[in-house]
Amino acid sequence: MQTLRKDNYSSVSEFILLGFSSESQVRMALFIFFLLLYMATLLGNGLIVSLIYLDSRLHTPMYFFLSILSLVDMSYVTTTVPQMLVNMLCPRRTISWGACVAQMFIFLVLGIAECVLYAIMAYDRYVAICFPLHYSVLMSRLMCTKMVTVCWSISITGALIYTVFTMRLPYCGPYKINHFFCEVPAVLKLACADTSFNDRLDFILGFVLLLVPLSLILASYACIFASILRIRSSQGRLKSFSTCASHITVVTMFYGPAMIMYMRPGSWYDPERDKKLALFYNVVSAFLNPIIYSLRNKDVKSAFLKILGDRGAAQ
Repeated sequence: MQTLRKDNYSSVSEFILLGFSSESQVRMALFIFFLLLYMATLLGNGLIVSLIYLDSRLHTPMYFFLSILSLVDMSYVTTTVPQMLVNMLCPRRTISWGACVAQMFIFLVLGIAECVLYAIMAYDRYVAICFPLHYSVLMSRLMCTKMVTVCWSISITGALIYTVFTMRLPYCGPYKINHFFCEVPAVLKLACADTSFNDRLDFILGFVLLLVPLSLILASYACIFASILRIRSSQGRLKSFSTCASHITVVTMFYGPAMIMYMRPGSWYDPERDKKLALFYNVVSAFLNPIIYSLRNKDVKSAFLKILGDRGAAQ
């Protein structure tokens, strides 16, 4: 790729990821904690995907999008956590320039895809509650496939813009990134050039890729709540709201930290706070997603119990 200039690559061969702590005992405790968290995240999201695949009752647009979200979350944490775990054990804690570019790009693709996917899931709930008689037509298999295709197209384009305009800058030593992975705000702090253009570009991209999907989500739920209030029975209102409660919880957990990270001025950079925010919307939210969806979702729980019952009967 011509835009990623070769002179940058020759002058910067690797970066050092400072991570969380330089004390060996603290690093070992964090290693065990994040390893368990990572394994639980893969197990929980993998279980959601398996249940949706195995139970024909879950072959609906809502669960199709949920399975995509679980796959994205599994990939999302795999982009950052294994590298973080290796760096907790290895004293050098380095990452090559090429690996840093790849990690940044893949992380952004998955993060943006998650943003757009939340908006698609909100639209799905809007159609299901406000137009139940037209749901099968408006959310056909072809339409769902088109939505996911658009989601990935937007995410790849946005990630490419972020990565190219970040990594084309000249960088000064020491090449120490005060983060546990190559995230755009942390990498930009090492640039030798003026980054005001990047700050403006990041704000514009943040507006398009974060605020626009969030606005669609809020608009969808405003219509949903208005429709729910018109339901006469309190039991009907409660049932309709419960189908959206999980999605509202997940959206709140993800969008808050992500907007603070990518839409604030560069002068507000705080490495310790940024590491905690990144942990929350990258690792913690991916870990909690399957728990929230399974605990608050009767269909997922019944599918799980059905599979356990089938296996018990087979034995």
